Amino acid sequence: MEAKAVARRVPISPTKARRVVDEVRGLPVAQAQDVLAFAPQGASDQVLKLLNSAVANAGNNHNMDTRGLVISEAYVDEGPTMKRIRPRAQGRAYRIRKRSSHITLVVSDQEGED
Repeated sequence: MEAKAVARRVPISPTKARRVVDEVRGLPVAQAQDVLAFAPQGASDQVLKLLNSAVANAGNNHNMDTRGLVISEAYVDEGPTMKRIRPRAQGRAYRIRKRSSHITLVVSDQEGED
């Protein structure tokens, strides 16, 4: 059985979030929480919060045992980009792209993978 958690419009670029998500994909939940708690990347806080939400969804909504969960799917999609203007010399303007991402984590019990 699977439980899922989705964070939308997270104000972090998808490239930076994918670095963190690739580290924890396929790991048991307890080990992934340890990795995320001590990871220096800024996106690790958001991914840890999302992982805890997915574990809570598994326990509360699906009555799954939260000790044997594994991250079966983890992916980052690109969210909306806010466009801003940076003034430059001689009346020019450069565009600033403030990117966001949609992060999805799916946890499942190990019996489903066998």
